[in-house]
Amino acid sequence: MKKTLLFFFSLLWLILSVLSFFRPALAYEEPLPPAQPPPTSFFGQVAPPQGVEKYGGGDFRTGLVQFTNVLLKLLIGVAGLFAFFNIIIAGYTFMSAGGDAKKVEQAWARIWQSLLGLLFVAGSFVLAAIFGWLIFGDARAILVPTIYGP
Repeated sequence: MKKTLLFFFSLLWLILSVLSFFRPALAYEEPLPPAQPPPTSFFGQVAPPQGVEKYGGGDFRTGLVQFTNVLLKLLIGVAGLFAFFNIIIAGYTFMSAGGDAKKVEQAWARIWQSLLGLLFVAGSFVLAAIFGWLIFGDARAILVPTIYGP
């Protein structure tokens, strides 16, 4: 077990150190061109609904990124709630086991798996920040991407 962990962390350190040598120089961001009005068609000009302005005003370059961020936050919240309820149910199973070793073992396995799932969710953000910093020079580069378009 110790050799496996040592090998894993050594491999991770090697990968991160190699990636840090290939980190590109920071490029200066060019400002986005002004948004053009929507084209008129047979149906006329359609105005975006109220409230869209706070999510990028209908511009696909900012609206898509913000939509993806909101979707990610929603999924992480759902994962947290699922883990919370899973731990509650496992605790109830543990308390109602009545000395049955199989039920106690199942409850501990469920608690352990829920905590491990939460660790994976949190660890994915840490790894995304580390890789963003090593590759792009900004820890938020992968977490909050910038989409360049025509």
